[in-house]
Amino acid sequence: MDREQEEMKSLGLFGVYKESYKIIFSWRKIFSQITLTLILPLSFSFLIHIEVSNVLFKNLMSSTEQMLSSEWATFWLFKLFYFTFLLIFSLLSTSAVVYTIASIYIAREVTFNKVMSVLPKVWKRLVVTFLCISFALFAYSIIALLVTSMLIFGVHSDGMETLVIMVIFYLAGLVYLSGMWQLAIVVSALEDSLGLEAMRKSKKLIKGKMGLLMLIVLKLTVSCVLIQFLFNKVVLHGWRLLGSLDRTAFGILCFLLLSLFFLLMLVLQTVLFFICKSYHHENVDKYALSDCLEKYEPWKAKGVQLEPVTN
Repeated sequence: MDREQEEMKSLGLFGVYKESYKIIFSWRKIFSQITLTLILPLSFSFLIHIEVSNVLFKNLMSSTEQMLSSEWATFWLFKLFYFTFLLIFSLLSTSAVVYTIASIYIAREVTFNKVMSVLPKVWKRLVVTFLCISFALFAYSIIALLVTSMLIFGVHSDGMETLVIMVIFYLAGLVYLSGMWQLAIVVSALEDSLGLEAMRKSKKLIKGKMGLLMLIVLKLTVSCVLIQFLFNKVVLHGWRLLGSLDRTAFGILCFLLLSLFFLLMLVLQTVLFFICKSYHHENVDKYALSDCLEKYEPWKAKGVQLEPVTN
């Protein structure tokens, strides 16, 4: 990272993407290795999940009553396996990218073997925060459903209009929580905070950068949904797109685009962490950060000490 932290606080949307692309291309060898080892399996499982889910769901719809229970059991077992695999590789990929960028930030030598050696320790820290975030998202969804039901059935109003308004508010809250989640994951890796404490710190960090963060989350969400939609329609249902490009070639294209998407997303969320720190005049002590990264190797984790920068 060529920029000093104080310079990063003024970066806008274009600057954040430019900085992220610069990091990826400047260190393309190690990011290529991370992508081949961790992100490609993640992307492959994501796309295969779409195809297998469609097949299993069609089988459910066509099954007789005697076979229905076994079909449902197969469906949910597949879902359980998929989400377990997704959790493991998404957090491993996040751990690898965050550790790599933190090492680049302090001009510390970083190799692929070193990155892979620290993953178990970093991954364990991220799991705690991920579980807290998952519970928060679940609770948020339940509360939103209850409030919507009360408004529709408890108040004499247009049910459809109320539903549309509540869905808009729900999606806005979901985008906010997604942004907070992305920063909380980075906080867990680079600071002495886990779970709810990491979420509280990320909530403070996004103040003043809320618009930028939500815009990036929206762009990433739309990109991911678009790739998934095109894969589903072109590869699975035979839409003709891009002239003579066949379904297999288009499937490979979606696979590569999704892999690049995941890599860019992980780099962006780490860059945003340093931008938010800079915006709040919180200096990440490079010596303390170096100690933190070193202690991941002998497994003596200790959080980064953050010192406010005096104006």
